[in-house]
Amino acid sequence: MKKEEKKQIIESLAAQLEQTPNFYLTDISGLNADKTAKLRRACFEKQIKLVVVKNTLLRKALEKMALTDAELLFPVLEGPTAVMFTEAASAPAKLIQEFGKKNGKPVLKGALVQECAYVGENQLDALVSIKSREELIGDIIGLLQSPAQNVISALQSNAGGKIAGIVKTLSEKE
Repeated sequence: MKKEEKKQIIESLAAQLEQTPNFYLTDISGLNADKTAKLRRACFEKQIKLVVVKNTLLRKALEKMALTDAELLFPVLEGPTAVMFTEAASAPAKLIQEFGKKNGKPVLKGALVQECAYVGENQLDALVSIKSREELIGDIIGLLQSPAQNVISALQSNAGGKIAGIVKTLSEKE
């Protein structure tokens, strides 16, 4: 591979890292053509971009981007590596878990999700449980609405007459 080609690949990887900073490093070696095609199809359906890369070029792209905790992933950049780029933080982890149960691969090497590095296959369960931004916002809204809904339901129930009477009495005392 010529120097210009390597530079172009590094630039392409750096652009992809800038666009989608959540990525997973996996080992898909040993999958036959049929299983690899199924994996690629599953990635496409879940809006995950799967790219097989040379470790040295990925390392240079990571160094160029200077992402937080990216250096923690350098030790796992050995052997065949496929990168899964994603917007949804936990989607690749769920795909790796489901597809891996049936086929034995892919195996998680590491991930950089929400600016935190996860190294090793034992981190897969933690990555599966990560909530997306939208899910977290929904949880917060639900928590904020809960007390207001309790007050409204209390006012609308039979006890609401008593509460309204107490509020009226207190306002008249002033």
